[in-house]
Amino acid sequence: MALAAVRGLKTVNAIAQDFGVHPTQVGLWKKELQEQAASLFEVKRGAKPVDPSATPERLYSEIGRLKME
Repeated sequence: MALAAVRGLKTVNAIAQDFGVHPTQVGLWKKELQEQAASLFEVKRGAKPVDPSATPERLYSEIGRLKME
């Protein structure tokens, strides 16, 4: 909603009506997004955690077991 409000394609009232919230709330979220948008990209994301159950060996053994069934 805040992004739609920032884009300005619709009025705040129209956005609020579309999403079923009060126009004041849309305005607050829009203001918060504008003030904090830069901080969204400051934190670097690390590598995604590796799922130990998704190792290729385990997956190949699971495929083999399913083929045998």
